[in-house]
Amino acid sequence: MAAGNVNPFNVSDSEDEAEQRQDGADTERSPSDEAQGHSLGPFSPPAYSEPAALLSSNRTSPSVDGIPASAAAVAGIGGGGAETRVSLDAIAAQLLRDQYILTALELHTELLEAGRELPRLRDYFSNPGNFERQSGTPPACKEQAVGPGGPLNRAGSISTLDSLDFARYSDDGNRESDERVAVLEFELRKAKETIQALRANLTQAAECEIPSQERKNYKSSPENQEPIRPLEKRALNFLVNEYLLKNEYKLASITFSDENDDQDFELWDDVGLNIPKPPDLLQLYRNCGNILPLHRDTVDVAVNVDPNDLPGDYFTQEPQEEVVQELEYQIGLLNSEKQSLAEQIKKLQRLIQTNYPLLVVTVPISAFCSVMWKVGLICRVIGNWRWRWLVKSCFVCLCRKLSPAFHQALLSFCRMSTDSRLGSEVSRIADSEQSVMLMLGRCLPHIVPNVLLAKREELIPLILCTACLHPEPKERDQLLHILFNLIKRPDDEQRQMILTGCVAFARHVGPTRVEAELLPQCWEQINHKYPERRLLVAEACGALAPYLPKEIRSSLVLSMLQQMLAEDKADMVREAVVKSLGIIMGYIDDPDKYSQGFELMLLSLGDPSERVVSATHQVFIPAFAAWCTELGNLQSQLIPSLLTRIEKLLKQGEYGLDEHKLHMYLSALQSLIPSLFAVLLQNAPFTSRAKLQGDVPPIEVTRFPRPASPLQDVATIVGSREQLAVLLQLYDHQLQHEGTTGWDSLLWVVNQFLPQLIEIVGRINVTSSTCVHEFSRFFWRLCRTFGKIFTNTKVKPQFQEILRLSEENVDASAGNGILTKATVPIYATGVLTCYNQEEDRKLLVGFLEDVMTTLSLSHAPLDSLKASFVELGANPAFHELLLTVLWYGVVHTSALVRCTAARMFELLVKGVNETLVAQRVVPALITLSSDPEM
Repeated sequence: MAAGNVNPFNVSDSEDEAEQRQDGADTERSPSDEAQGHSLGPFSPPAYSEPAALLSSNRTSPSVDGIPASAAAVAGIGGGGAETRVSLDAIAAQLLRDQYILTALELHTELLEAGRELPRLRDYFSNPGNFERQSGTPPACKEQAVGPGGPLNRAGSISTLDSLDFARYSDDGNRESDERVAVLEFELRKAKETIQALRANLTQAAECEIPSQERKNYKSSPENQEPIRPLEKRALNFLVNEYLLKNEYKLASITFSDENDDQDFELWDDVGLNIPKPPDLLQLYRNCGNILPLHRDTVDVAVNVDPNDLPGDYFTQEPQEEVVQELEYQIGLLNSEKQSLAEQIKKLQRLIQTNYPLLVVTVPISAFCSVMWKVGLICRVIGNWRWRWLVKSCFVCLCRKLSPAFHQALLSFCRMSTDSRLGSEVSRIADSEQSVMLMLGRCLPHIVPNVLLAKREELIPLILCTACLHPEPKERDQLLHILFNLIKRPDDEQRQMILTGCVAFARHVGPTRVEAELLPQCWEQINHKYPERRLLVAEACGALAPYLPKEIRSSLVLSMLQQMLAEDKADMVREAVVKSLGIIMGYIDDPDKYSQGFELMLLSLGDPSERVVSATHQVFIPAFAAWCTELGNLQSQLIPSLLTRIEKLLKQGEYGLDEHKLHMYLSALQSLIPSLFAVLLQNAPFTSRAKLQGDVPPIEVTRFPRPASPLQDVATIVGSREQLAVLLQLYDHQLQHEGTTGWDSLLWVVNQFLPQLIEIVGRINVTSSTCVHEFSRFFWRLCRTFGKIFTNTKVKPQFQEILRLSEENVDASAGNGILTKATVPIYATGVLTCYNQEEDRKLLVGFLEDVMTTLSLSHAPLDSLKASFVELGANPAFHELLLTVLWYGVVHTSALVRCTAARMFELLVKGVNETLVAQRVVPALITLSSDPEM
């Protein structure tokens, strides 16, 4: 049969040639054809009545007025008896010659449903050249454009029968683009069917493709397992790769994919099986022992089988005559109904070919509905949306008889526009969820630019829902690009709306699509010229962290934030980066990233912006400390690393200390104090006994220093305030009565951490008020966090051991050097002032008096005492206490001590209020002025 644009059925329609062809068909029929035509047997359906009925209808031929002689001859043959039956192929040829295309199409469809396909009809309807349409020629003028048997009108570049659009010249106007879309859809379906057929052939070939040597080995040793077939290997490879991905064996999956680079592991159809994908390996493993043999009765069934081909003893049972008679009766009813429906379909087709916008149907409603069922079958075969629209419009039945011209003129007063893009969208109402998503994907890019900038956040839900449910990846990418570029410079509220939508999108689609669709949008805007857009990217990285794959979270996202922290010039962007890094630290689980996290902490602490440093203390350091606690690195690596850097800084600062770096490291240590105390509580010997039972005493409001953020609250770290109250009660009891035996975390603090800190304090230059203040605040927070019992039993004894303040050592030269260093002011202001009860104040007064006396009598420098008075004098609450210490010096028996007291008044008198000046300072100064030894 010829291909391309040549019509193999384009022959003459003369009666003489028709009779010659009929005679030739009768003489050339084989005996098997005779058997099929005359003795059909019990399994052959009576399929010849319908074509005859169809051809006997009063349908006008497109080429000749009236009924052609050949068609009449065929109809006569169909009703004249079984002696001169005509083959289906001859009927199909006659229908095609007379251009009864729809009748031939229906015959083709009926035969396909019955499982009997004619090659002639199949080749005709699959040949694009049979349906080429002369552009601009309406169907009514078809006989003028082409002769009988010529090709049908067809839009350019259309290659199937679906381009046959009888509604093209209706009131909808000329929609060439809609025709192309509909026909291309049909061509796509045909291509997919072809691919499936080729894949089936490939599958059969693959199943048989077993090397001959392997077959020989299997035959020679039957106990061996049959060698794996290529098809089975590809199927197992797909299931194994799927198992590796589902169970987080990503590296193994990548290696496995590389070793099988000839297979696409993302598409099951690539395996080559025309069957549904089997369950995963886990389900197969669980069900492998549960498969029980099913003992069922089986029956051999065959279709279109000649009884002569069956064995002689095949029909051994008596036929059930009643059942057979009932079935034959029903078949007769169905055939008669089919003939009636065929007649009504033809009437409806003639109505469709007219230009009725609303079809006028005069048949009864019940009969009309039956006809529409059959028309729906034809529409499914054709697959054109205009056909479906026309069929649906048929249900608007008019009982009046108006001319088509009058209907068209009447409806022309309805002003409608279907030629524009928007008009086309409006005229096509979505009839399913997927079509709604497709419509939104087409319309939103045109809607967004026309919405006011101040109100564009109202489009965020619509954009996200469409991007979430749209089936096309390209359209989803375009919608997410619109989302991130929705507002030129989004403010804080608008960014929050976008981030909320991104999180909702991530929850719905899962980690894979978040990585593939959302992260590229962030990466594109990482260097945007507007800081608000870069700020959106930085905040999005933190907000999406819980919904990303862990490998991406600890690699790509971490690298993006590190780059922005190092390169971005906007303070607010770097601040958001630090907060997002803190969130990442809360989800990261790769121990190898510890060193990178430590470097990020130091980089953030060294930032010139105070906003960035504050965010580091509030978010990043607590999150990083929590991760170090899980790794067991807090006491073994993180805190020792900071202490080592402080010591190194002090060694290098003999000619000038870098106070900024010292402040940076010491502030980091100070932010780690809550996490360190939480580690002590969680690893204590009493932790297993900490249960919430009965009434728990509340925690005092002043028990802990005010945290810089909720993440530095010990109650938040432990879990709850009630749990912390129980742990604190057991903590104080353990320290006071049971000791620290077996408490490794606390012993590390007492035996390693505190001695190293005190040693560092002794090496600080006492004249540096900044360093003294920083270490004083550090020890104050440390003592307040660890509690009064810990301070009195563990901290104070270590300082007192070093300072050795006693009357016997006043004249000794050894041991007094420590009193001239920063240890004195830091102990006085950082340890002795953390609790303000009467006994604590007495202890502080006594210590300062002893230091003043010792330094005065030993003629030592007074820098340490001055530093103590300066630090304490900054707080008015200690003015009266300091005046008490000075009065002790004023009335001291030694002139050296009185002279030292007079010098201290110079530091204190500037900030004392008038009342204290009048009551305490003036009398002291008068006393000193009357001293003959001064």
